[in-house]
Amino acid sequence: MKSSFTIPIAIVLGGIVVAGAVYFSLRTPSTSSGTGNPALVRPVSSSDHILGNPAAPVVIVEYSDFDCDYCKSFDETLRQIIANEGASGEVAWVFREFPLAEIYPNAFSHARAAECAAQIVDNDAFWKFSNALFMNQPVDPASYGTLAASAGISSDAFATCVATASSTIDARINADRQNALAVGAQGTPYSLILVKGRAPIVMDGAYPYDAVKQLVDKALAH
Repeated sequence: MKSSFTIPIAIVLGGIVVAGAVYFSLRTPSTSSGTGNPALVRPVSSSDHILGNPAAPVVIVEYSDFDCDYCKSFDETLRQIIANEGASGEVAWVFREFPLAEIYPNAFSHARAAECAAQIVDNDAFWKFSNALFMNQPVDPASYGTLAASAGISSDAFATCVATASSTIDARINADRQNALAVGAQGTPYSLILVKGRAPIVMDGAYPYDAVKQLVDKALAH
């Protein structure tokens, strides 16, 4: 009798654990997180990787890792947000590096390669290359050249940049990472919705499109 209840009980407990995980992954956004301070987010500038109108009244600042599968799905969500809600120029998206080298061995290398795309070509090349990194997870650094070509980057200077550690690029990546930690990020993706004159709205995790749209619509209303 005792053993006959073991499996049903295990199933029920498993369901509770899964339900709890779903609940906490979709928790209500707040203006504070962990021990960090969202207000410490670095002001957006022309040096940032911006998709959309740089002068948009609502800006989503995302800290992300190219090896993170949740970041891949959220990348698709934010591209959809910019294509729809950002079409009128009222929403922009800023991508900042938060390589989780403690988890993904190639995280910092991927960040360098993406920054090389931006440095050698331009901002559009960065977004194309970053999309290629996400779409081809997990990426072997040996395939950077192929991914670069698919993004329209064929310059030998790109290969040289990737092969040679640049102190300027490394400093940029580390600055992004330190700012992520300062605002309270403990994982990726971690994002902030910025509206001038209001406290940042935190999105800690890969929110679905409808949830992001709702937050963006509320931000635009203000």
